[in-house]
Amino acid sequence: MATKHQRVTRIEDRIEELRAEIDGIIDARVARIAGESPGVPAGVIRNLLTARAPSCRCAQYIELCGRETKTPD
Repeated sequence: MATKHQRVTRIEDRIEELRAEIDGIIDARVARIAGESPGVPAGVIRNLLTARAPSCRCAQYIELCGRETKTPD
């Protein structure tokens, strides 16, 4: 049982690391867009970027990066 608990903890740690990395990517995108859109609150920009997949950061990342490869900035 100890091995299973260690593995779950490791997976949980990896998930948290991925979430933090995804948040950083989204935050960088928000900052870039906010710089081009004075007066628009960062929260509004973030919501617009993540609205297609709001429940999961991984899905948000996939949606955001998928759109990036399909549409040039």
